[in-house]
Amino acid sequence: MNKQSAGLFIAFEGGDGAGKSTQAARLAEALESRGLTVLRTREPGGTPIGEKLRSLVLDHGHGHIDAHTEALIFAASRAAHAGQVIRPALERGDIVLTDRYIDSSVAYQGAGRDLGMDAVRSLNEWATSGLQPHLTVLLDVEPEVGRTRRTAGDATEDRLESEADEFHARIRDAFLDLAAARPASYLVLPARLPVNDLAAMILDRVVGLLEAHGNEPAGAAPAAGAHGGGTP
Repeated sequence: MNKQSAGLFIAFEGGDGAGKSTQAARLAEALESRGLTVLRTREPGGTPIGEKLRSLVLDHGHGHIDAHTEALIFAASRAAHAGQVIRPALERGDIVLTDRYIDSSVAYQGAGRDLGMDAVRSLNEWATSGLQPHLTVLLDVEPEVGRTRRTAGDATEDRLESEADEFHARIRDAFLDLAAARPASYLVLPARLPVNDLAAMILDRVVGLLEAHGNEPAGAAPAAGAHGGGTP
């Protein structure tokens, strides 16, 4: 891991509608209850310029955005996020939970937009100066399930969410390929599992990481649940 620092960095990945935000929030709450300092953030976004870029690239009404421009906008947002938010928090010794990171660009623009997974990864590794998560939690969701979840109630899909199921199928396959290539760095869980079960399995894995890094508070209660891993 290049240029990593003292904190713990965890990325939540998966297709739209996988429940990443819910699980990141659950994990943050559980860790904070143990006396740990947690920073929960998101991509694109996380900084003032990142939030403006988020609106530009995800909202409808900005005209046509070609694949290369889209990839560069995400990389620009990520560069600011890594440099201004994530790295300083890690240097303080905080636990950083991000809703999406480099793998999202590799999957969405590299595979979904057919720009090439290696090319998009190289762009984003340059943008972040090689900053990588200690753990990536991949919530695997079928495209049709993700769409059903996203469109529940009065929710409106953004530019990427509104792409065809074939686009989201390519993204799902790409995420699973990324996890299969580096299984020790991933926790892959089926998003269809009950929310509480997912939260317990994620917490169990993260507590193990904290113990390995030596920053689990003394006397903290043991985590509930069992280790999860591998593709469903």
